[in-house]
Amino acid sequence: MALKLYIVMMLLCGSTVSEKSLSYSIAPLDFGYVPTGSYDTNAYHEPGPIGLLFHLVQGFLYIVQPNAFPQDLVKRIAQQKFGEARNDYQKPENVVLTLQTIHYEVGFIVAASLGLIFFFLMPLVGLCFCMCRCCDNCGGEMHQRHKKNADCQRGSFATSLFVTTMMISLGVLCAFAANQNLTDQIRGSKKLVQSNFKDLKTLLADTPLQIDYLLGKFNITKEKALAELSNVVPLLGERVHDQLGKEVRPALDGVLNMAGAIKETKEALENISVSVEVLQEAMDRLHENLTDAKIQLNTTLSDPACFTNVALIPCNKIKSSLSQLRVNANFSSLPDLNHHLGKLNNVLKTDLSNLVQKGYAAFNNTPKMVQNQTKNIEEDVKNVLDSIGTNITIFSKMIPVNQVLSNLTFFLAQSEIYVRDFYPVIEQYDFYRWLGSLVLCCMVTLIAVFYFLGLLFGSCGFDQHASPTTRGCISNTGGNFLMAGVGFSFLFSWLLMLIVIVTFLAGGNVEKLVCEPFQDRSLFKVLDTPYLLNSQWKNYLSGALYHNANINLTFEKVYSDCKENKGVFTALQIDNLFNLNEFLNISMYVDEISDRIEMMNINLRNIVLLDQRGRKNLEDFRATGIDSIDFDAFLSETGKTSTKVDLLAYANELEGNADMLPKGALGNALKGHANSIRMIHIQQVVPMEQTMKYVKARGILNQSIKLLERTSFDIEEKVRDVISSIDAAQTLINNNASAVIKQESKKFIDTVLSYFVQYVQWVKDSIALDVAGCKPVANVVDTAVDVFLCSYIIDSVNSFWFGLGGSTIFLIPGIIFAIKLAKFYRRMETEDVYDDVETVPMKNMENGNYGYHNEYLYGIRNPIMTSAMEQW
Repeated sequence: MALKLYIVMMLLCGSTVSEKSLSYSIAPLDFGYVPTGSYDTNAYHEPGPIGLLFHLVQGFLYIVQPNAFPQDLVKRIAQQKFGEARNDYQKPENVVLTLQTIHYEVGFIVAASLGLIFFFLMPLVGLCFCMCRCCDNCGGEMHQRHKKNADCQRGSFATSLFVTTMMISLGVLCAFAANQNLTDQIRGSKKLVQSNFKDLKTLLADTPLQIDYLLGKFNITKEKALAELSNVVPLLGERVHDQLGKEVRPALDGVLNMAGAIKETKEALENISVSVEVLQEAMDRLHENLTDAKIQLNTTLSDPACFTNVALIPCNKIKSSLSQLRVNANFSSLPDLNHHLGKLNNVLKTDLSNLVQKGYAAFNNTPKMVQNQTKNIEEDVKNVLDSIGTNITIFSKMIPVNQVLSNLTFFLAQSEIYVRDFYPVIEQYDFYRWLGSLVLCCMVTLIAVFYFLGLLFGSCGFDQHASPTTRGCISNTGGNFLMAGVGFSFLFSWLLMLIVIVTFLAGGNVEKLVCEPFQDRSLFKVLDTPYLLNSQWKNYLSGALYHNANINLTFEKVYSDCKENKGVFTALQIDNLFNLNEFLNISMYVDEISDRIEMMNINLRNIVLLDQRGRKNLEDFRATGIDSIDFDAFLSETGKTSTKVDLLAYANELEGNADMLPKGALGNALKGHANSIRMIHIQQVVPMEQTMKYVKARGILNQSIKLLERTSFDIEEKVRDVISSIDAAQTLINNNASAVIKQESKKFIDTVLSYFVQYVQWVKDSIALDVAGCKPVANVVDTAVDVFLCSYIIDSVNSFWFGLGGSTIFLIPGIIFAIKLAKFYRRMETEDVYDDVETVPMKNMENGNYGYHNEYLYGIRNPIMTSAMEQW
């Protein structure tokens, strides 16, 4: 407003200010760094060597389920209401959703279906197999026929069973490792949970200290502003003086230059008068001598001897040249300058320079006059600054920060107690889970041990020279171990597969629908779906926190901001609840100070730059008439030579004409006149051209004429401009000084208030980025979902069913190879025996045993075999 008023008044007064206003440097304030506590939680889990197993399982899950996270499908399923009526499931849209869900889950469905087939068939197959063997079928007959490739078959079956058992053992090891890893991680999670609680406590404890730090830095701003205000009055006077000086100094300098021009004009006129007098005196003497020489020469030419025929032509020639024997420059014809000099002497009776110095002195007193008239502004601004600090303190107390922090601290303490009390229950249930998983692993381990023992005993006890009915006890034990493994495989495999199916469906879907979407934050986009969590709220988070569901506050944005450790104010958009800009608005104080500045009325009319005597002096100088002097006449005379003709050339020519005459008195007289003319040239003309006195007189005359010509050029306009400049500067001081002072005062106060602007901006930035940095909140989410659920539980569960399921699948080839191999290790009741003479098959049929020998027929009883069979 002050600037606009200043411009309008300048236009009304006809004054212009072409230069820019003074610039005010603003020193940046250093508020330091907001104190922030260190957080211990590292919400990232490095699984170690078992991570290779985790990656392998994740690769298998990708094969089973390669589809991306179905955001739209999950949103529609969550928004669709099922079960309210029986016909809901038959609606077309629900049928479509069901089909889309099946299409997405087709990999899990196929895998689970195969598992269910295994679950139902294995007990049934085992039952049929057992009944078949009881009927001496399916390998239950204790008889082994001789085959040529028996050794090759035995070796192949043993190798295949060994490889299969190794795969079973590898799967069991993976299941053991996953089971133990889950237990270890749950036991070690106590430290992670405690770390999260500690970080949350640090957050709540540091927040009041950070707020106090922000409020405390107001004193730095206030002290800096008060330091500036202590010099506001003298500095304001100086700046007003400098601002007005842009118009005043050039005007006074113009008058001072005009005073110097007046003195220079007087000196130039005096120099012209003296120089003309000196030159005219010399020209008068030269004229007199030349006139005498011309009279004497004319008298000589009147001699009768010049009228003879021989002398007539030379004499006439000499007579005709007598008119050239005269001076060329005539300074006596120049205008008289004494009249102008007299007027200048009257002008110089008034010391214009002294009057200008008085104007300078009066203008230089501006800072003191401004200081005397603006004493109250410093006190007014101090009162405003005090009110700013008081209001900030009052507003900070109006915010229930301590109450909120106290409630959060109490809730956090209660939560920590609950978690600490509940943790033993978690460990107890985890122990039951660990024990159950261990039993399952031991089931498979038992089978693998039977297979390994069967291979060990069978391989070590096998005797190639022994017949099937005479095999040793060790070999027979190995075969029994293999059959025991087959029996346990049928007993346990269905239960193992059931556990694998359940954990596979649960762990795999959690990995695909929770863990992976959490990593790429797709899960947050689902949670941020309008009207999903609450059909009445567009944005659930803002509706729950602020009861205003139209605020665009999303889970993803809050998590991202907290992940970057931004302040809670920014992350939760608390400005919708509490307007920080209104709290930190200093415009009201600026307006108050501006109003007080507008009320100032500064009077500088006592400053007189040039009084009436000075103005009259300038008018008198303009009326001296020096601009009417004929400067061309002076310059023309100074440029002329001393004589009309070169006297030396004239004397030589005269002497040449004398030589043309007959020798006699006339010729000698003419030569005497020539010598006289040479003497005039040497004694008068040459000194006038070379002697310092006359050369200096000519030079001063020439320079003074040119200086006077420049000074007098457009003298009236120059004087008028100087007087107009003085009048404009005087008008600026008289009429616009208050506006200039208000303008400069406002700019100075703006400079002071800029420190508060810096403080306010620093407070805003600190609250947005530093105060109550919510990194611990993001760490809690990461710990609960990414670390605890996904890394600790799901990765371990998935690895468990992966290892256990692989072992269970390999039980099928293990059963086949074990049954086949047991035939080669166990002691048979009968075997193929051929007599040397009875090698014909028909003869063998007559024996009634279809070609093989029965020991009972021959009355040979194997006591070892009999005992073994009785026990079996």
